[in-house]
Amino acid sequence: MIKEYSCLKLDGSDAWEESCPVVEEVPLSIFINGRHFATAMTSPQMIKEFVFGHLFAERIIAGPQEVESLEIEGNVARAIIANPMGVIVPRRPIVSGCGGIASFLDESRLPEIRSNLTVSRMQAQQAMAAISLSETHIATGGVHSVGLFTKEDGPITIIEDIGRHNALDKAIGFALLQSPKQDLSRAFLACTGRVSSDMALKCSMAGIPVVVSRGATTSLAISIAERAGLCIIGFLRGKRLSVYTCRERFVID
Repeated sequence: MIKEYSCLKLDGSDAWEESCPVVEEVPLSIFINGRHFATAMTSPQMIKEFVFGHLFAERIIAGPQEVESLEIEGNVARAIIANPMGVIVPRRPIVSGCGGIASFLDESRLPEIRSNLTVSRMQAQQAMAAISLSETHIATGGVHSVGLFTKEDGPITIIEDIGRHNALDKAIGFALLQSPKQDLSRAFLACTGRVSSDMALKCSMAGIPVVVSRGATTSLAISIAERAGLCIIGFLRGKRLSVYTCRERFVID
């Protein structure tokens, strides 16, 4: 996930050559039933989890049982799914930057998150602290971290990727592929990047009731969260935080 590159460094009047750690970024082309679906710019780990999570979050599959086979060879993933009708819409590249991609934005079709989960400030702080221990981020400053947590057992998984959307897809895919499958209505998400509309959509599709971020959110994410029943907690830094939606899911301890 890290490669070393020679670079010229400057500090005031001092200049020197140094080997610098750089986070790895690779293209991944996804084919579904023989047809090109999307090309993602992603970190090269957990490709299987990314494919499953992305197809689920994009409403291409309703669950892992609909994927009849998945072959990953180099930078190409080829999936055979039981119902290919959802893949007829052309896709643009899934970039690693802030734009991300969501193929649907029909708020009237949002699922309702059914969960009575509540999260306290201490639990949110502990989750944020856990995802902030990334050695890759400390070394390169080039990845986002996403973690799924339960109140009872702590972290389900903590994942790093150059794109926050990719990291969320991988976390969802990881949960889908567990045996037994993780009940995400009993889990909450912590992330280092801002909660934009596509992040809120993915959480809503997965049934995750709470998302905690050390960054900001957006107006459209708040609109989606209010309709779906998603609690967005942003700007979690030290003892400070902002609860934007579904305040009943947050406990002031």
